[in-house]
Amino acid sequence: MTDLTEAEPDVADDGEETGPVRPPSASAMGGRWGPATPGERSEDFYGSTRRLLATMRPERKGAVLVLAAALTSVTLAVLGPRILGHGTDIIVRGLTGRTRGIQFGQLRNVLLGVAVIYIVSSALSYLQSYILAGVVQRTMMRLRSEVEEKLNRLSLRYVDSQPRGDLLSRVTNDIDNIAQSLQQTLSQALTSILTIVGVLAMMFVISWVLALIALVMIPTSLFIVTQVTRRSKKRFMQQWAHTGALNAQVEEAFTGHSLVKVFGQQRAVEQRFQVKNDQLFGASFSAQFIAGVIQPAMMFLGNLNFVAIAVIGGLRVSSGSMSLGDVQAFIQYSRQFTQPLTQMASMMNVLQSGVASAERVFELLDVDEQAPDPAEPLIDERPAGRIEFEHVSFSYDPANPLIEDLSLVAEPGQTIAIVGPTGAGKTTLVNLIMRFYEIDRGTIRLDGNDIAQMRRSELRANVGMVLQDTWLFGGTIRENIAYGNLEATEDQIRAAARATYVDRFVHSLPDGYDTVIDDEGGTVSAGEKQLLTIARAFLANPTILILDEATSSVDTRTEVLIQSAMAALRSQRTSFVIAHRLSTIRDADLILVMEHGSIVQQGTHSELLATGGAYANLYNAQFAGPAAEV
Repeated sequence: MTDLTEAEPDVADDGEETGPVRPPSASAMGGRWGPATPGERSEDFYGSTRRLLATMRPERKGAVLVLAAALTSVTLAVLGPRILGHGTDIIVRGLTGRTRGIQFGQLRNVLLGVAVIYIVSSALSYLQSYILAGVVQRTMMRLRSEVEEKLNRLSLRYVDSQPRGDLLSRVTNDIDNIAQSLQQTLSQALTSILTIVGVLAMMFVISWVLALIALVMIPTSLFIVTQVTRRSKKRFMQQWAHTGALNAQVEEAFTGHSLVKVFGQQRAVEQRFQVKNDQLFGASFSAQFIAGVIQPAMMFLGNLNFVAIAVIGGLRVSSGSMSLGDVQAFIQYSRQFTQPLTQMASMMNVLQSGVASAERVFELLDVDEQAPDPAEPLIDERPAGRIEFEHVSFSYDPANPLIEDLSLVAEPGQTIAIVGPTGAGKTTLVNLIMRFYEIDRGTIRLDGNDIAQMRRSELRANVGMVLQDTWLFGGTIRENIAYGNLEATEDQIRAAARATYVDRFVHSLPDGYDTVIDDEGGTVSAGEKQLLTIARAFLANPTILILDEATSSVDTRTEVLIQSAMAALRSQRTSFVIAHRLSTIRDADLILVMEHGSIVQQGTHSELLATGGAYANLYNAQFAGPAAEV
């Protein structure tokens, strides 16, 4: 609903007010505004990581099961090489004549024992992965619900100040990336840490000298990981910020796809896309390349460690201080010791990416919400519809006042028409009635009650709104009409459709009222979409009706029919009608002429024409003479 937004009204292609325009925000500096300037580094990597893990608190039981399965699985896996070393010693003793040949019975028992250990370890590892998948996905399900609830609590002022594609990217791409990162890193991190501890313990049991050599790997690995992640962290933040900016640009281009074609701007759109795509490529390439340095560096360190252990272990075997089986087990442990270090280093790029996405989601969750409803709200089940503005002031930007000290009264059943040039504050006025924005000073009353002391839901339940920019959701025509009153019967839905001339074109569709339309309403024309929104308002049967250029997309003959239908709709209701075509509001009980946020004239159509001034100038410009040269 672009007519509910921002700071200064914009002008649509037909010259009509579509909503206020804001200066581009930092996060919106993409597309026609120029290159994006996302944040370059994570604000609080460790704090965000702790907060991300804290979101899993409701899954404590599952986490305990994962830990138990991982601990048992790793313990068994760590015991395997030590037992295999005993098997090697059995073979060596048999071949060197220390025993009467190879003791195949003992060797069989050792091999069977190792086989059972590895089978049980693998089964527990699979169980750990299965439980962890449930833990992570349930956590993400709650996080998505939390984000959805947060979006519903955000003020319209904030939503209008953000690129829609970037908001969608936070809700979809970023949360999916968090899920993938947690799924990959939690299991690996837990298994790797337990493996390092277990293997290190077994290495000290076998030979403390060789264990000290292996320990050199840990500080060296930590140094490499720290240096690499310090450089990759900001690249991952850039990657996901550019992803959001690119989504915003793609959404903008496809929303206005027909206009892009009409004005031949395909090449310009492609160039803008290429610029953003190149920026995303650069950030993603840098992040992945820098993070990818970790694994080969760790493999190099591991190979050096392996060589040192093999040489020193061989010398100790030749001196008789170690058995060949112990050296074999130690070499296996050295590989097991190197592998989790390499895994932990390699998964840091995945973790960095996930935390970068988490920070973007947490940033959304931490945005200030709209003021809460009062603890003891005023309740008026069915107000009469008297609207009173008392010295109301409002501005989107404190430096640029829009509405100042405005007072007016709309009596129950009256039709109040609001006219004026683009940017006069007409749409803003009705947005304040709906409490889409909170006023800076003054009071707006409904039947004498301050609307700020009412629940927003109860206030809006008494208001029906038809906008110039129509909105339909994916579903049948029947469902879109019934959106105005979900408890309406089939007869009531069809009566509303007949009253608003929807029934006339629905019968020409192959499935009638069961015809499915998408969220862009592609199955029906712009005028038919507007008729559907009028039928929706008709079915809602509101006390207060707001019509914002509600017939701008219909043909002249249909407009005449709709005017009569809307006259019936306005009967016994307080109605606010925003209009640029003055022929549609001649029968209004009161016409308000607004300029620069103030009411400069008010009266009936005939009174204002007789008085002259702003209204007469607007009327004469439309009907009395040729277009003036500007």
